[in-house]
Amino acid sequence: MGRPQGPARTRHRIGHRLDTDWAQINFVTFFDKHIFICCNRREPGHVRGCCDPAGAEALQKAFKKALAERGLNRRIRANKAGCLDQCEKGPTVVVYPEAVWYGRVTEADVNEIIEQHIIGGTPVARLLMPEGEAAHKPR
Repeated sequence: MGRPQGPARTRHRIGHRLDTDWAQINFVTFFDKHIFICCNRREPGHVRGCCDPAGAEALQKAFKKALAERGLNRRIRANKAGCLDQCEKGPTVVVYPEAVWYGRVTEADVNEIIEQHIIGGTPVARLLMPEGEAAHKPR
């Protein structure tokens, strides 16, 4: 009989994944939340703007520092992100798993976002992108 060939061979090799009831698996969760901070740079004067014109990643570093000061850096991850396609509203920050999008965030806003949203569970209304504005544009 031998081993399966073609597509049947592929199904055989990954079959355990295809037939798994994912709801029954206890996944390891490394972080409760992820904060993605756009650190994308564009040339000066670009029509779409730039989230990190100095290229210093200062906003992301401010989030990391503030999380560490509160002992949250093992549960909450502040990640550098490439372009989040919201350049005109930048610097852009998005918090997952809630998918809350913030625009025009500065280092002065970091503590408020952490205290009110990350710890308190209430997004910072004045920084929220209006509904629908954070959607990706069709390509």
